[in-house]
Amino acid sequence: MRLSARVDYALRAAAELAAASGGPVTAEQLARAQAIPGKFLENILTQLRRAGLVRSQRGPVGGYWLARPAPEISLADIIRAVDGPLANVRGERPEDVDYDGAARSLQQVWIALRASERSILESVTLEHLATNKLPEAVRTLAENPDAWAS
Repeated sequence: MRLSARVDYALRAAAELAAASGGPVTAEQLARAQAIPGKFLENILTQLRRAGLVRSQRGPVGGYWLARPAPEISLADIIRAVDGPLANVRGERPEDVDYDGAARSLQQVWIALRASERSILESVTLEHLATNKLPEAVRTLAENPDAWAS
């Protein structure tokens, strides 16, 4: 799985918003906190706003904040908002890809890969990031990544 810089920045900015409890946070504050280029971040925040994940307000007391509670926003939600579907093959859903001959089983591999990604990315929320309390299954895999293969 390859995550774009856009996704990385979006997840980091969203985690900062989840951790903020005192009202709106400016794009400049988010950019500074996570060392994200300001113009790039503003484009990402616009995408997150259009997806209904963040809200914004202009003016001297303006800024950005989460549109829903942090426990209700998964990492998958953020990724889909800025990069589209979690897993696709040549721009198509894995179910819509068809192979012949010896490669026939690849479709099942892509479907399983997407399911595996979803199981993690949909179970981890912005609250988990903001509080540094990841779900047990994710911590276990992170501590012993080879355990799944055995």
